[in-house]
Amino acid sequence: MALAARLVSRSRQLYSVQVAFGNGGATQVRSFAKDAAPADRPPVSGDDLLKGIFFEVKKKFETALGVLKKEKITIDPDDSAAVSRYAQVMKTVREKADLLSDSQRIKYTIETFTKGIPDARTYLNTLQQIRIKSGLIDHLGIEPLMMEALEKIEKDIKKPLLRSDKKNMATLLAEFDKINKKLGIRKEDLPKIEEELELEIAKSELTELKKECVEAMETQLKREEFQDEEMPDVRKLDIRNFL
Repeated sequence: MALAARLVSRSRQLYSVQVAFGNGGATQVRSFAKDAAPADRPPVSGDDLLKGIFFEVKKKFETALGVLKKEKITIDPDDSAAVSRYAQVMKTVREKADLLSDSQRIKYTIETFTKGIPDARTYLNTLQQIRIKSGLIDHLGIEPLMMEALEKIEKDIKKPLLRSDKKNMATLLAEFDKINKKLGIRKEDLPKIEEELELEIAKSELTELKKECVEAMETQLKREEFQDEEMPDVRKLDIRNFL
């Protein structure tokens, strides 16, 4: 069961009480309270509210676990077919449990952590932090180009660029469009880019899962009763046997 929890959390989708009360999550709580307490009934209590959130999380977890018990996952981040299969399984988990996709989660994270940021520089720096924490790589080197465009505008206006400055923000966005065009990024390519993002995240998650499995097996083999055993190939493990 511990492995199941780790796998589900590795998909970065399950809601938790912490998320529900975190940035942006208060909306979910208010929505639940509104549904649970119509106008002709007294307001829902804090305990009932927490119970409702807990049972919602439990339901999603059990749904996800049900999918993982049926679907075969090969823990091999170096095999493109295994990565693609893992991404597809996690997509099924999200669809069955009504969870956010990784790209939707990142979008939500960006909206949450950049809300209220007044200037463009802090905004771009925050985007970079989110990318790094999400395990994503700026393969095309877009971030330095975006920062360079910002510095050019701030040099012209001789002050920090505020996001409320519509005129100069429009100029910055136009510069970003030029960068995208230069790099060959088109709006019609976004679905393909999103798919590539999902695969990149899947590879990152499988890499971390493989690392944890190897560390767990190495710890087991250090115990006296397992010293004569050989380390199994993590790629041959069937996680369904551990759920």
